[in-house]
Amino acid sequence: MDFEKIKELEDAFQVETYAKMGISVERGRGSRIWTSEGVEYIDLYGGHAVCATGHSHPHVVKAIQEQAEDVLFYSNLVYSGIRARAAEKLVSVAPGSLTKAFFCNSGTEANENAMRMARMTTGREKVVTFTGGFHGRTADSISATFLGKYRDIGKPNVPGHISAVFDNIESVKVVADHETAAIMLEPIQSMAGVVEADAAFFVDLRELCNERGILMIFDEVQTGVGRTGNWFFAGSELGGGVEPDIVTLAKSLGSGVPVGACLVTDQVSANIKVNDLGTTFGGGMLAMAATLATLEAIENDDMIANARRVEQHLRDSLSSAPGIVAVHGKGCLLGIEFDSPCARIHKKLLENKIITGTSSSPNILRLLPPMCVTVDDIDKLVEVLVR
Repeated sequence: MDFEKIKELEDAFQVETYAKMGISVERGRGSRIWTSEGVEYIDLYGGHAVCATGHSHPHVVKAIQEQAEDVLFYSNLVYSGIRARAAEKLVSVAPGSLTKAFFCNSGTEANENAMRMARMTTGREKVVTFTGGFHGRTADSISATFLGKYRDIGKPNVPGHISAVFDNIESVKVVADHETAAIMLEPIQSMAGVVEADAAFFVDLRELCNERGILMIFDEVQTGVGRTGNWFFAGSELGGGVEPDIVTLAKSLGSGVPVGACLVTDQVSANIKVNDLGTTFGGGMLAMAATLATLEAIENDDMIANARRVEQHLRDSLSSAPGIVAVHGKGCLLGIEFDSPCARIHKKLLENKIITGTSSSPNILRLLPPMCVTVDDIDKLVEVLVR
């Protein structure tokens, strides 16, 4: 089917939600995609940080095919060998204090359940999040989002959500009190423009939570599963080794198959009783096969080391490039800051068959590539940027 026919049908029968690029993706391999017209693009956006292992990684594809031949789905009312193996593997690469997994379907669902578990554990209701943070579009998650227009879209908001200033511990001390169940944050604020905080901020935040009986939640929907050059931001040197009480995941976790998860401590899991949480599709066999294979592919192909290598290559390549102020972020979650709005640069890159992303900061171009991206791919990006 040619592009014009595809566009005609989508526009006619789909609710208009996103401003789409003028291409139709029909095939992908590694860091490349091909359109309905057979045109090849370098993908440095990864379907918005989803395609961590690259498009149609053979190990992931094989695992999905084999699982589909056995059984596509049965609910959590039964045990499952593939679910058991996926949970074991995910916990094995997580920080040591995170010992149990709850599987769901998306990042916003993971965040909703994380906040619910924090309220159940503490008996409190208030949740503190941060200016610039984005946590999803469902009711509780969008109410926890203090970025641009998103919170207004979710009105009427769920009560009990308070904001503090990211990377400012004093602002947190003012609002985090004896009624606060959790402090939730993206350790790197992606949509805000790849905004980072000093490691000392996370250390101070952990101490504050301990002092006041507040649970700490890291929303690692985008930073997790190897993207920052670590399996997780949690427990890494990026955050001073701080381990939160709950980590939420999605995006990269299934290489494109919808899956989300909460990783929690023994303290949190001990407060969850049968029927406190539920999900029809969460932990389904196909999603679990994709999850296990994704983690194995990242490990087998040494993608975490590659994410660090690619980041350093980009930084070195752009260190003296005109018009570029800075490179923000870590691994394969990067923001290139320009000295003027970058919409024209985003368009220029697309015209040169390179897909990138924008952010709520007009001067920052985001890169969320598959973790198999190569230095040659980065060289082609740099070539267009400095042209």
